[in-house]
Amino acid sequence: MSRIRAAITGVGSYVPDYVLTNQELSLMVDTSDEWITTRTGIKERRILREKGLGSSHMAIRAVENLLSKTNTNPREVDMLLCATVTPDYTFPATANIISAAVGMDHILSYDINAACSGFIYALTTAAQFVETGAYKKVVVVGVDKMSSIIDYSDRTTCVIFGDGAGAVLLEPDTEGFGLMDFKLHSDGTGCRYLHKKAGGSAYPVTMRNFLEQQHFVYQEGQAVFKFAVVNMAEVCYQIMQRNNLRPDDVQWLVPHQANKRIIDAAAERMGLPPERVMLNIHKYGNTTAATIPLCLSDYEHRLRRGDNLVVAAFGGGFTWGALYLKWKYDG
Repeated sequence: MSRIRAAITGVGSYVPDYVLTNQELSLMVDTSDEWITTRTGIKERRILREKGLGSSHMAIRAVENLLSKTNTNPREVDMLLCATVTPDYTFPATANIISAAVGMDHILSYDINAACSGFIYALTTAAQFVETGAYKKVVVVGVDKMSSIIDYSDRTTCVIFGDGAGAVLLEPDTEGFGLMDFKLHSDGTGCRYLHKKAGGSAYPVTMRNFLEQQHFVYQEGQAVFKFAVVNMAEVCYQIMQRNNLRPDDVQWLVPHQANKRIIDAAAERMGLPPERVMLNIHKYGNTTAATIPLCLSDYEHRLRRGDNLVVAAFGGGFTWGALYLKWKYDG
């Protein structure tokens, strides 16, 4: 009997309507379009501005888009995982809210927090349920409303992040498609360089830490960049070596969209030309757990059955890793 693998059989996405351009940001903080574009590759990002709407609002629409495109009855879905660092509430899990809203009653659903690596962590976790035969249809969502935890007077962070959501459907495959291999890592010593201090059990929100703006993302850009540029590139190379993949064997690098220079370094280490690298950072910025499924959605029409994809991410934690996927269907 052929081995069961978890294959992506559909992709859905959603981004808010409001576009925050570099020009508009330059009116809010000391920056410019040239400064942002040169250092990050970002030209604009989407922002969910309506009051009372959280990450679940975007995730629900991404999942609805996925179900519609794949003609999937929500009651056929066995499980939903949501990767996010901006849940609607501390509890219940945002995954619970999403599954209830789209008609997936009484299924297993929970959140995974691995920052920008959250989607590949969640995808790998979900794949285990499919490969063991426990479940037949699993939805994996990556979503973040980063605008809710960003200080728009802090140039080191506000130019980078945006809001958005993407979702994929995983189903069993015995024809040799799906998740072939993965390498995931973490290093908790990176906490001091990239974190959100207030709001957890160690530092509950108080008037003092609120006024000190400790409920916003804190990042030491140079330290994070150096660690990311080395480790994301290296794990991509390692996944190729372990699976005997030469540069000509890889049709697409699907990188987390944090910084174009980090993406370029990973592609160079893998020996891939720019035309085989998925890139949409210029229009969405860093949407954290949503960047990879948003890339898959944007490039879905160019994907072909049998394409080899290396998917990679790096995030706070530090967390990082890479997946080797063999694509199942023509986009």
